[in-house]
Amino acid sequence: MPVSYAVVGGGIVGSAMAMTLARRGCEVTLFEAETEVGLCASGTNSGILHTGFDSKPGELETAMILRAGPLREHAIDGLGIPMIRCGARMRGAPAKIEQNADLLGVPVLREGDDLLIPGEAVTDPIAMTHAFCAEAERHGAAIRPGQRVDGDLPGHDVVINCAGLHADRIARAFGDDSFTIRPRKGEFVVFENPGLTEIMLPVPTPRTKGVLAFPTVTGHIICGPTAVDIDDKSDWVVRADARRALAEQARGLLPGLAAEPVFAYAGLRPAGGSGENYVIGWSASSTRLLNVAAIRSTGLTAAMGIADHVCSDLLGVAERPLPYRPVPPPSGSWWARAARHRRLA
Repeated sequence: MPVSYAVVGGGIVGSAMAMTLARRGCEVTLFEAETEVGLCASGTNSGILHTGFDSKPGELETAMILRAGPLREHAIDGLGIPMIRCGARMRGAPAKIEQNADLLGVPVLREGDDLLIPGEAVTDPIAMTHAFCAEAERHGAAIRPGQRVDGDLPGHDVVINCAGLHADRIARAFGDDSFTIRPRKGEFVVFENPGLTEIMLPVPTPRTKGVLAFPTVTGHIICGPTAVDIDDKSDWVVRADARRALAEQARGLLPGLAAEPVFAYAGLRPAGGSGENYVIGWSASSTRLLNVAAIRSTGLTAAMGIADHVCSDLLGVAERPLPYRPVPPPSGSWWARAARHRRLA
């Protein structure tokens, strides 16, 4: 009998997991509690695809980011996912960041005090999530939006927990209390674009990558995010003071910006409640549960690396060299679609 896989969570990581399993000939069903995939943390992030140039060597997160790069490029091109390969600039970058990039094998260029990272790019995260799910369905996967999982899904041999903000609740259904998820709010403001053509990065701190400005596939500029640890997993509100502060920072970076942003939105990153990051592996409480949790801020970038790691290294499912088929992207800006859903939820 073939193994039946259930993927819980239709964000970018869950959709990449379902697609990777389906393309390898597995029987897989993806369950998403919301009425559409990609509307929670995945649809309210920056849309930036990172190279990992400033990631810490030796960490699982870094390995997943680097592993994802070539896999993602192939999928984006084949599926026709919107993307701009705009590159990034870090002003006043210290030598240690350039040295870190060299150690990881990520190409960077020094231009005076600035560091240029040509491989950084921007995509539409909801379009990517939809494309991954469409590709999964093309290879036989069942995508089940609007189906919240409250139990341990006894009809499936293996349950892969990609539930993002609610991954700890899913784990508890299997008796696993080894981690908790606490939301980290990231707020953004959106402006019309007066001509920014590259991602502008601040020097990161140990806690956050800081506030950045970047162009989008829709022709706008986004500035953000903030990084505020909260307890309420339903608090998607942009604070008025955060909106003002971000707008001021954006105008300081780019004096040609309009006086006021045209939109603002917030995302909730699924951070580990005790500092956990990238909790990926079999649960000690159940032989059926495989956790893919606390993917705090780089899930969009690392999703295909994570899926490849789980399928190849943890499940032993062999890859099949298959072509991708282009998928029409959904209309409208990703932040407006996700924010509109959050207000109606």
